[in-house]
Amino acid sequence: MSDNDTNTTSAQTPTTHFGFKQVEKNQKASMVANVFDSVAAKYDVMNDLMSMGVHRLWKRYTIDCSGVRSGQKVLDIAGGTGDLTAKFSRLVGPTGRVTLADINLSMLKVGRDKLRDRGLVSNIDYVQADAEALPFPDNHFDVVTMAFGLRNVTEKQNALNSIYRVLKPGGRLLVLEFSKPTSEQLSKIYDMYSFHILPKMGQLVANDAESYQYLAESIRMHPDQETLKGMFETAGFEHCDYQNLTGGIVALHRGYKF
Repeated sequence: MSDNDTNTTSAQTPTTHFGFKQVEKNQKASMVANVFDSVAAKYDVMNDLMSMGVHRLWKRYTIDCSGVRSGQKVLDIAGGTGDLTAKFSRLVGPTGRVTLADINLSMLKVGRDKLRDRGLVSNIDYVQADAEALPFPDNHFDVVTMAFGLRNVTEKQNALNSIYRVLKPGGRLLVLEFSKPTSEQLSKIYDMYSFHILPKMGQLVANDAESYQYLAESIRMHPDQETLKGMFETAGFEHCDYQNLTGGIVALHRGYKF
């Protein structure tokens, strides 16, 4: 997959992918929003079912690799229902701050209600924000994380550039995202699961097969590990690397701003 997310039609209308479909670029954000409006209420349940709970281990590993410490400022982009934010809130303590940002208001509300029900209120901010144009000052955050959100961004390079801007010198970015399985056999099994079982599961549990069909397709259209590493470097990040998890079904990418 190229790092160029957009194409143009013969009439020079900019287009991009929405799953396997080509749509006008200016329509994608609202189409993705419709998907997450639909799945927000069942998001946590479906995550546990889809991954058989393994998503919690992937997120736990991301947190362990983040190096977040007491007193720091953390930005959790596409923070959804707040799994990473909850842990970061405890790690940064009363002198730190965590900002849960999500472009989708439905997801943001679910995350806010969930965290408040857990009593996590004192050091968390909630901001509806587009990853491509983050509304934060330059050199502001110590750590930025983005778990399972980058593939839904229209212009991924713009998002990485925006994240680089808001990170402090010495700060780090961690992107946890579905990626490309490292073996052909695993890839075949994963394809069968994604395109035959996942939409049916979405229909049964969330009454929405179409959104989960899109989610499966969006994973296949996401840049592979090496391409995404190159996009980190283009944004200015240094010491970029990635680790494949569960055979490359998921990869954790890291980059530093110096």
